[in-house]
Amino acid sequence: MQDHQGQPARENLVKNETVLEAEAVQQPEGEKKPVEKKRGKSYSEDKRFKIFSGSANRELATEICKHIGVALGETKMQRFADGEVYFQLLENVRGADVFVVQPTCNPVDQHLVELLIMIDALKRASAGRITVVVPYYGYARQDRKDRPRVAISSKLVADLLTTAGANRALFMDLHAAQIQGFFNIPVDHMFASPVMVGYFRELNLPNLTVVSPDAGGVERARFFATKIGAPLAIVDKRRTDINVTEVMHVIGDVEGRSCLILDDIVDTAGTLVKTVDALLAKGATQVYACASHAVLSGPAIERIAKSKLVELVVTDSIPLTEEARKMGKIKVRSVAGLLAATIESIHMETSVSSLFN
Repeated sequence: MQDHQGQPARENLVKNETVLEAEAVQQPEGEKKPVEKKRGKSYSEDKRFKIFSGSANRELATEICKHIGVALGETKMQRFADGEVYFQLLENVRGADVFVVQPTCNPVDQHLVELLIMIDALKRASAGRITVVVPYYGYARQDRKDRPRVAISSKLVADLLTTAGANRALFMDLHAAQIQGFFNIPVDHMFASPVMVGYFRELNLPNLTVVSPDAGGVERARFFATKIGAPLAIVDKRRTDINVTEVMHVIGDVEGRSCLILDDIVDTAGTLVKTVDALLAKGATQVYACASHAVLSGPAIERIAKSKLVELVVTDSIPLTEEARKMGKIKVRSVAGLLAATIESIHMETSVSSLFN
């Protein structure tokens, strides 16, 4: 029986080779299926541009590759019987500009360790530049010491990524924008608002008011409200415990109006449902919500189903469970095109901010 330094053929290896191979098995040269090109320049012949994916959201990574016109990089990831990760690159990355797509969603620690191991493998394989593409940044809500003797876990994750060997980072809708300052490498912070704004413009809700569910999200909500030409309201709340909040006041006029709650994360949906009830109690006619990251932990699905919320619009930064996919109230808007355009801009060294103009 071999140890972890040997090949992973030992008896206690739990094989899962299909998880992270580009299609299934490496195909002989000349038999690879052509990748559909949706827009922009094709990088299929560019050996210095590569995209790889962890197991967290392979579907999103595949869609990103389709938008760009490049095949998803071939890898092998397996787990030993004790849960340890074995990862191997199945193609040459020497000198390449590499992007690794891996949201650190549930199970957060497992996906984070996968990402760190992938970065290390790329570094040791002499990749020219390693950019981590993390659509959802786990531990983002632990960005400060709000109580005595607690960790700033968000900073720790930043240190882990850079120490592992990441040269650049791409995030989407960080819970706290100042997390960018935890990194000593270039960070591109994207927003899902262009995707969401287009959806709600088409929906054309009557007498719409955009609502920030807390003071921390006012800037995000104000930007959204400006883009669709709607007034802004704010919900004043206080957090009484982990995942527990109490709605205090609604600041702004919502009576007789449609309301759109704008947030970055929906976790247990407790705050969301309480905000919906508070807005309806103040005279709102109907309430919609949109959030970039559908964490949807614990009782979230049940709470949303029982609530008076008309619709929750989320992105595919985190893959939905089968239960969530079947729920009629939850709609998904893909950010694959937005992330693909950003990745192209980084690779070509063009302006990323111009994507929002």
